Amino acid sequence: MAYPQTRLDQKLRNIRAGNYKRSDFIIADAKDGDMGSGLAATGFARSADGGQGRVRTRSEFIDQIQAIVEQDIVDIMLVSASNLELLHERGVFRNSAVKPAIRANDTTDCWGGVRHQAYTKHPSRHFRTANLSRAMYGTNEPAIGAPVIGTDLGLYSVTFLNDIDHDYEALDAFAAFREEAADNNFKYFFEVFNPNVDCGLDREQIGEYINDSILRCLAGVTKADRPQFLKIVYNGPKALEELASFDPSLVVGVLGGGAGTTRDTFELLHQAEKYGGRVALFGRKINLAEDPLALLALMRQVADGSIAPDEAVKAYHGELSKSGLKPKRSLEDDLAIAEDVLKPAALKKVA
Repeated sequence: MAYPQTRLDQKLRNIRAGNYKRSDFIIADAKDGDMGSGLAATGFARSADGGQGRVRTRSEFIDQIQAIVEQDIVDIMLVSASNLELLHERGVFRNSAVKPAIRANDTTDCWGGVRHQAYTKHPSRHFRTANLSRAMYGTNEPAIGAPVIGTDLGLYSVTFLNDIDHDYEALDAFAAFREEAADNNFKYFFEVFNPNVDCGLDREQIGEYINDSILRCLAGVTKADRPQFLKIVYNGPKALEELASFDPSLVVGVLGGGAGTTRDTFELLHQAEKYGGRVALFGRKINLAEDPLALLALMRQVADGSIAPDEAVKAYHGELSKSGLKPKRSLEDDLAIAEDVLKPAALKKVA
């Protein structure tokens, strides 16, 4: 069966053809936190004044996802396979230009949201819950003309640790995944995390190590089995520019990491686009915002170049005020860049 073409497909064609415009920059909402967490994966309900309240229920979380899909700003909505089922039951993606995607594996370094866990203190181990065929078709492959109930796109993640036994096993599992994906005509994007335990490298060395590891592990993979794009940690402008400029056919995206300040959200998006990134896949930065819809609207404007990151923060606080929502931080605090890799000192190092 053929899955419908979406805005994502056209943007990827433009980027690969060398016809990229800033309007082609891809924004994805990573609402797949339940694959690594428990209760808190859904984020928090907001009180009338915008204050943080109780944890959202699963149903409220699905409501939030539906609202973001219907806003029609994001290009990809990344969710768990089980939540995609619920969204399809509601008809959320029917006639939508937003591409649904599932997290296709859930390595142990993603399990940090489980209360009282100790898993993330240990080197990451590969693991996969989702069944690709079920994620695509449900119980049975539908008849020709039946409505699509799944997706043919997923995220597969690997964490390289500069350890031969670990990395060999991780790459062996990646090869098995690619084989199953090919059998099901399933497409994927490739997430590569920084090492989750100390491997004796500083930040700049990690950026170089990750770049080389990505290129090495894809060198033997032909076009038919290559990822649609990459999702990597932003290790600074030098590392991103190096990887993005090396092979134009390899579309590079950045992950959001921690929630940070609102300036961090807009600054990361701005720097990613400036230094060759073509995709931003943010999870907590969106899910934990006071007003995710207002944040996404301004993320689009930052990506398009119509507003600077600092002005976007001011505009966001203006939107919160209009809605009667209380910001988590003062405007002054929210204008600060908290993440070291985004600070001016990191940029001067490159210049």
